[in-house]
Amino acid sequence: MSQPLHTSDVTLEIDGREHTLTVDNRMTLLDALRERLGATAPKKGCDHGQCGSCTVLVGGRRLTTCLTFAVAAAGSRITTAAGLGEGDELHPVAQAFQDEDAFQCGYCTPGQICSAVGMLDEAKAGAPSFVSDDLEASPELTDNEIRERMSGNLCRCAAYPNIVSAIGRAAIQ
Repeated sequence: MSQPLHTSDVTLEIDGREHTLTVDNRMTLLDALRERLGATAPKKGCDHGQCGSCTVLVGGRRLTTCLTFAVAAAGSRITTAAGLGEGDELHPVAQAFQDEDAFQCGYCTPGQICSAVGMLDEAKAGAPSFVSDDLEASPELTDNEIRERMSGNLCRCAAYPNIVSAIGRAAIQ
């Protein structure tokens, strides 16, 4: 029996485990992760790519999954906040969030952590931001630089000062 035209088989590596599933071609990666694979770290916030709650790392780069079709991510290595640590040990960014009390309700935290991990890698690679003083030099991660680079991730509880502190702490570790 042939497969319906509006579906595709996709293989995704999520947090180190490979999954193959048939998805509607219009299904977002967020819906595939949460509804089909049971991943609870990426959250559905705005469903318009404006809040960052659904942020994961795809091939090490930040991605809002609510704006990405699952078929577009086929064959990708996807890391959610749940897949960042080693065993029972938290990832340094997640540990810094805990140490700095950088969350209140916690809804945005997985997206914030994934975004911070990706952002720190971008900064280490020398990628400037809108507020970088010198576009040729490696950026200094000042509070303003961190705020600008994390501006795509919203926190309804307004834990921003602690989030910035946590990212600054993780950056020097």
